[in-house]
Amino acid sequence: MKLKYTYSLSFLVVLLSGLGVTAQKQPTPFDYIPDATYGEIADRIACIEGDIPLVFNERVKSFVDYFTVRNRDYSRGVMNRADYYFDLFEPFLEKYDIPKELKYLAIVESGLKPNAISTASAVGLWQFIPSTGKMYGLRYDWYTDDRMDPLLATDAACRHLRDLYNTFDDWELAIAAYNCGPGNVRKAIRRSGYKKRFWDIYSFLPRETRSYLPQFVAIAYTMNYREEHNLYPDESFLIPEYDTIHVKHYMHLETLADQLSICLDDLLLLNPSIKRGAIPEHTLGFDLKVPIEVMQDLVDRREFLYDTASKVGKEHLAMLAKNTPGSTYGRDKIYYRVRSGDVLGTIARDYHVRVSDIKAWNNLNSNMIRVGQRLSVWVLPSYSSSTKDLYASAQTQSRPKPSPNVVLTPGQKLYRVQNGDTLWDISQKSKVSIEMLKSLNNLRGNTIHPGQQLVLGSD
Repeated sequence: MKLKYTYSLSFLVVLLSGLGVTAQKQPTPFDYIPDATYGEIADRIACIEGDIPLVFNERVKSFVDYFTVRNRDYSRGVMNRADYYFDLFEPFLEKYDIPKELKYLAIVESGLKPNAISTASAVGLWQFIPSTGKMYGLRYDWYTDDRMDPLLATDAACRHLRDLYNTFDDWELAIAAYNCGPGNVRKAIRRSGYKKRFWDIYSFLPRETRSYLPQFVAIAYTMNYREEHNLYPDESFLIPEYDTIHVKHYMHLETLADQLSICLDDLLLLNPSIKRGAIPEHTLGFDLKVPIEVMQDLVDRREFLYDTASKVGKEHLAMLAKNTPGSTYGRDKIYYRVRSGDVLGTIARDYHVRVSDIKAWNNLNSNMIRVGQRLSVWVLPSYSSSTKDLYASAQTQSRPKPSPNVVLTPGQKLYRVQNGDTLWDISQKSKVSIEMLKSLNNLRGNTIHPGQQLVLGSD
């Protein structure tokens, strides 16, 4: 009688390894990358072209290869989120009567990540910079940022795209202007001899914008023909069902989540525009999304929950808000026009702010400024009994350390720094080199303050 044995795959792998035989890794179905010729891709793109021209050329082909061959993990990650966000986008696209293909633009902008932040301070699914966001009603402060709210940002993006199309009467140029601004597109049109097609002005556009529309076309192709390239989502992106409550006061989200026995990450996922885990005091009104399964519990215990969540972390967060470089919390915005002789240190001193604040507010990578440049400066409100603590805090941050008692040697004297003085000015007056001044006074940089005493003379 013959005996029949059945072995598991893992047992066979172990057995073969013990015999010195190495089992080859079996490819998964996702590892297979189908070939697609230039002509096949061109034909497919022609089939999906709608209101927006989808021109196919070698530049677009290179991005198709990137999304379908070289960075398939990125494409699968986008596909994981696409169904949810496209369902969210499409009612807005229909509301403003703009092409549905524009939903792919959010992939080019942010990879469908609502809390994405670029090096140029563009934020959210649709990557609004502060000025454009403000133009379309997207508010932001230290605590919250409407640009990270998928619904508000999508509504603003659709209105912005509609306005750009009305400006140029061409969707390719509107898409280019979304990236680099209408001024740069107009400049490219002038430099091209007033041609008004994207590929005719291509070489006159900023370098990033030359890649922007080709990426859009390549993404549109990839999302429509992902199965032909063996690309599928590898996990589900789920947002809890939610209801909304209107909050008009400070609320600490972790405390609220603990009291409702829900996951804090779920609460933050529903509310990506909350940056610091709390809704600020004196908010104009925030629509907080809460998982629907705890909504009845929240309503039943509303007074207790609101009171509990309003007492945790408020002072700590307020202190961080005031002292974080670039914070605008509790401040009013003014503009300062740079004059001859100005340096960031003196401007910061005059307005009781830090150099790091001015650099953050104006996206400056260095201390260099130019005459005539307009700087945004966020100053403390007018002094009153309610703002005196803010002033005291700012004064403490900007006040120079008192000079130590100095014993002068023969040939040395003290100089008290005056308003507007720089080390170069003092060096010229005293005939002492800047290097010597820094050495005598243990200065690490060139910053000095009115009232500060400097030693002049020989070392």
